[in-house]
Amino acid sequence: MTARTSPLPQIGQWQSFEELAELQDKFLAEALARAAQSPFYATRFGPGPTPADRSDLDGLAFTSKQDLRDNYPFGLLAVPRRELATYHESSGTAGQPTPSYYTAEDWVDLAERYARKWIGISPDDIFLVRTPYALMITGHLAHAAARLHGATVIPGDNRSLAMPYSRVIRVLHDLGVTLTWSMPTETLLWAAAARARGLDPGRDFPALRALFVGGEPMSDPRRRRISELWNVPVIQEYGSTETGSLAGECPHGQMHLWADRMMFEVRDPRTGQTSPEGTGSLVVTPLFHVAMPLVRYDLGDHVEVSYSDCPCGWMLPKVHVAGRAAFAYPVGTRQVTQQQVEEIVFGLDQRFGVLFWRARAEPQALRVEIEVGAEYASAAVAALIAAVRSTVGVECQVTAAAPGTLVPVHVLTGVHDVVKPRSLFGPDEDWDKALLYY
Repeated sequence: MTARTSPLPQIGQWQSFEELAELQDKFLAEALARAAQSPFYATRFGPGPTPADRSDLDGLAFTSKQDLRDNYPFGLLAVPRRELATYHESSGTAGQPTPSYYTAEDWVDLAERYARKWIGISPDDIFLVRTPYALMITGHLAHAAARLHGATVIPGDNRSLAMPYSRVIRVLHDLGVTLTWSMPTETLLWAAAARARGLDPGRDFPALRALFVGGEPMSDPRRRRISELWNVPVIQEYGSTETGSLAGECPHGQMHLWADRMMFEVRDPRTGQTSPEGTGSLVVTPLFHVAMPLVRYDLGDHVEVSYSDCPCGWMLPKVHVAGRAAFAYPVGTRQVTQQQVEEIVFGLDQRFGVLFWRARAEPQALRVEIEVGAEYASAAVAALIAAVRSTVGVECQVTAAAPGTLVPVHVLTGVHDVVKPRSLFGPDEDWDKALLYY
């Protein structure tokens, strides 16, 4: 079996969570049969009948990222290699590649899921993709989804000398970009770069109608600050290179898991037991992956999942994503997370203009540095210290840094030459640059 035989479900084809479960059960046997075609799952399933239903699923071991790494490169391949369309590796692999691969058929599912944005994507849109076009899936995913709906794509990439922040602002402004895809932090850097050029992010980009963001946890206060800066909605996306889009926002601001295309479980890290909802690590079984089926794949992301009605009527479970195990550092007798500090920083009075900060968790106090203008420095420092003490319950030392300290102005305004490699130089040229290009 090298292809799926069932059509992809679409939102609106079920009217209750019970019907959603029936839809999942309809596709699960086919998904497990595809998984059995890969060397990894053929070994894991062992001799005898292939697992075929929800009760069989409960008895199967979890698949981990380490399993993917240990079976690099093609140990989870369930189709002939000639059928592959793309190969990817995720970021943050601790020195070991985490492979993922997809067929052209897989890409239909991938693009459709990402494109489930309540604000819509249309041929009238100019879509700036500002995430990597390297081995990770993120840039390619947005590109494919935008083209699926006829939008014009600007392949902006990220961390590329060919696309410095000055060029991002020029493209946003001059080309009338309507939609963007990036990490949340990027949008703050764009705002600072726009201001460095004398532009107002909320006024001088009238074509912009939404910012799509993902790739890092984002607190509600930071989302509000970004939305206020740009005067457009900020719409979150949640996914991974191994799975594609896992969840997206509805018009009412709720994140919903795409449970018509995947089955989800929540694993309690203390007991290892799973349930359909609750708090713990997210476990996913894609129902339509062809090239690299995954069964009970534990993402390691700390989430809270609930099955409750939403005014959107999608009848999909809600999810709140806290990030990779909600990592915390000890300060005194408390544990401090980035989200706690972020909520406080972006909860400061907007007139302080604080966009950039950093913090260090030390044994007896939280040390924070913020960029803030001199006229608001004293007030911002006092407000931040008071908020940390009252909200987190730890001592706090805050330093006010002049704008341009944490994010240097030259980073926001610089223009880099992108040169091609060369081997012949004139008498006064630096031939140590032979064969190098940057």
